[in-house]
Amino acid sequence: MKLKQLLMSSLILVSASAWAEPTYRLFVTNEKSNSVSVIDSRTNEIETTLEIGDRPRGIGLSPDQKILYVALSEENAIAMVDVKTLETIGKLQAGEDPETFDVHPNGNLYLSNEDDAKATVINPETGKIIEEIRVGLEPEGVAVSPRGDVVLVTSESTNMVHVIDVEAHKVIANILVAARPRGLAFNNEGSLAYVSSEIGNELAIIDMSTYKIIKKVIVDVPKSKPMAIKLSPDNKTLYMTTGRAAKVVVMDAETLAIKATIDVGKRVWGEEISRDGSRIYTANGVSNTVSVVDTAANISIKEIEVGKGPWGLVIDD
Repeated sequence: MKLKQLLMSSLILVSASAWAEPTYRLFVTNEKSNSVSVIDSRTNEIETTLEIGDRPRGIGLSPDQKILYVALSEENAIAMVDVKTLETIGKLQAGEDPETFDVHPNGNLYLSNEDDAKATVINPETGKIIEEIRVGLEPEGVAVSPRGDVVLVTSESTNMVHVIDVEAHKVIANILVAARPRGLAFNNEGSLAYVSSEIGNELAIIDMSTYKIIKKVIVDVPKSKPMAIKLSPDNKTLYMTTGRAAKVVVMDAETLAIKATIDVGKRVWGEEISRDGSRIYTANGVSNTVSVVDTAANISIKEIEVGKGPWGLVIDD
C-alpha cells in the first residue's frame, strides 16, 4: 500500500477512535432567521434555538464530533460551536460567501465560495486558510472522499464536478454533468460518487478510478429538482431530496431505479441520515419544518417546526 494511502487510513482510524460520546442532537440551519435549531433526535422535540449569525447554510461536525461548524454566508465566516455546551467558541474567516463544506478526516474544512468561483481549505485549529483553489462558476456541493485522497466540488453555472487532489490541492479532473449540479455523495469505499443536477433533473454515478460517468438517469418525478443525496449504511439505497417536488426519492443505488417516493415538506432541500440508517431528516425551506422519515416504512412520521428557511442538517449520533 502506498504511504499516502496508509497515512489517510491512519487519520480515519484515529478520528473514529476519538469520537466523543454522542449527544443525539440534530442541528438545523435556518437561513432566513439566522439561527440553528437544536433537536433531540430521540424524542424529535426542539431542545433549543441558537442565534448563530448572518445567513447560516452549510453545517458539519469535526471528526471527533465535538465541534459544530456553521457557514455564515453574509459574514464570510464559519462559526464554531461546542456540541455539548452549545456555546459559540469562535469564528473562522472563510473567504467570500461560504455556502457548503465538508470536513476532511484530518480536520481541515473544504468549502465552496459561491461568489468567487473558488474552493477554500481552512485549518480550524490555526484559523488559517491553507489554500484557495480555482473551480467553476458558482461552486455549490462539496464532498470529501472516505479515503481522504480527493475532494469533489460541483459548479452550478459551469455544469461540472471538479476533482481536487488533497495532497497537491489542485484540480486533477473536470467532469461535465447535467445542468446546475448540486448534491454529492460517496459510497463507503470511495469508489463511486453520486451527483444530482437540479435543472437537468438528473442523477449520475461517477467511477472514481476513471473519473467517468458510468450511469445516469432522469428523475421521473413531477416537478423534481434533485438536491441532497444520502446513502444507506449498506450502500444499497439512495435517498435524494427534490426541491419543489416536496418528496424524497428512494432509489436503488446500483441501478438508480426508483423504489419509492416519500412526501415531505415544501421545497425540501438539505438532508441527513442517522448512523444506523433508520431515519432520514429533511430541511423543508418553504414549510419551515424538518421531516422525520422512517426508512423501514418509507413514510414521514413527524414534521418539526423550526426557524425560517431551514437549509442544512447534521446529526451527532
